[in-house]
Amino acid sequence: MNTDKILRSAIGLLAKTIIFSIPEKNFTTAEKADKYMLSGDKRFSSEKGKYFTCGFGKAVLTPADASSGKYFIAGYDSANPACGVLDDIYARAVYVDDNTGRGGVVMCAVDAVGISRKDINLIRKAVIESGRIPGLKSINICATHSHSSIDTQGLWGEKIYKCGRNEEFMEFLRQKTAQAVIAAYENRADGRLFYSVKKTEDMQYDCRTPDTFDPNLTKIRFEAFDGSENICIVNFASHAELMGSKTKSISADFPAYMIKEIEENNPDCNAVFFNGAIGGMISAKEIRQVYRNAIDCEAYTKQFGKMLGEIVNSLTDEKELAPLINVKSVPVKIVAANFVLILARFLKVLNNDIFRSSNRTQAYIFTEAGYLELGNEEIGMFLIPGELFPELYNGEFLSEEASATGMKAQYKILREQSNAKHTFVVGLCNDELGYIIPENDFYLNPRMPYINSGNDRFDRNHYEETNSTGPETARTILDATDRLISSAKGDS
Repeated sequence: MNTDKILRSAIGLLAKTIIFSIPEKNFTTAEKADKYMLSGDKRFSSEKGKYFTCGFGKAVLTPADASSGKYFIAGYDSANPACGVLDDIYARAVYVDDNTGRGGVVMCAVDAVGISRKDINLIRKAVIESGRIPGLKSINICATHSHSSIDTQGLWGEKIYKCGRNEEFMEFLRQKTAQAVIAAYENRADGRLFYSVKKTEDMQYDCRTPDTFDPNLTKIRFEAFDGSENICIVNFASHAELMGSKTKSISADFPAYMIKEIEENNPDCNAVFFNGAIGGMISAKEIRQVYRNAIDCEAYTKQFGKMLGEIVNSLTDEKELAPLINVKSVPVKIVAANFVLILARFLKVLNNDIFRSSNRTQAYIFTEAGYLELGNEEIGMFLIPGELFPELYNGEFLSEEASATGMKAQYKILREQSNAKHTFVVGLCNDELGYIIPENDFYLNPRMPYINSGNDRFDRNHYEETNSTGPETARTILDATDRLISSAKGDS
């Protein structure tokens, strides 16, 4: 047996030993993990309401002592305490109801690198148990993926084995986010929804082959009949990491300045940003110059956000959406092949809900997937719990010859699962599973899988695999999404 095989066998044995040895109290059941997930519509309907009812709510999440050094900045290097605030971080929520009597839906974005489903369920619990939103059928909480926000996952603490989450801040975040959701309902008004789409030019960059991404910026706008509410929802795919790895300031990154540009040029407008399929890694065009402080990161962050805001403001060719909203979510159990994540959970660095097989040798992560439609198959949103590689949405995979494994990618891609006229991914929605990678290009370090990144036969680095749950994740999520859409449409 060669050295690589010996090391792989040893690490495999170590992984099983870790999973076997973790005390039972660290695991949970599906019943507990799924308790606060509202599953939405069992079957989708084509019966329209008379009009939409929408509302917006927001809450500042920046703690009063944000510059004290007690909070770690997440998304770059670890052990980087925040020493200042460039702009406030927020929770922004939108409530939507089609007045068909089937209930309302919440979409909420939090300026964070990622939020575990366990924390999201605590937010849901606070909203549901408040009793202040009757008839609610779906609550969806997403992270904007800001790399300059406060650590909400635990991975960027002082030491690799020490959690970087501040529990006092996390409780504050959960309470404030729940308040933003409730405020969205309480601020509701009747009106109309419109949408428009713009293909952006020369704004995104894919740091990993294949060079593919969703270039579309999608704008969904609510206009109240009485003029009391004007809400702008924006979807665009890019890592919010423009502040660069040397930053010491808390910031929502470019989404803050996109929203600022929209709201300053549209009186009485409230805007919210939802990120897209950003695995791969999809980022801003100049990210290589920005990331290690080669240019003025703060200026570039503001410039990029302003440019996106200007595009949003320029979109005037809108189509009105029929007053109809369908949504469905399903629980998903993911094989946790990445034993490092399980070890991090055992060390209480992460706090995902996990389950262990009866023979105690395999761990699973409880998460969920969802799909939301606006109008009569006009807009389709895939609610994905992590950073999806865009080829899993658009089908632009590496060929067998060009892939790391030499295999062909065989999936029913997301875009083929929906008949909606316009579709897009809402990433980091209701969980953060890390990178969701096609199996044909999933390559691990042959000696130290999930510990060190590997370089494939083309000498391409595969860093993203170290921050993924495993090679089966993509298929599990896509299959779950396909089944839920088919069942909701009555196809199965």
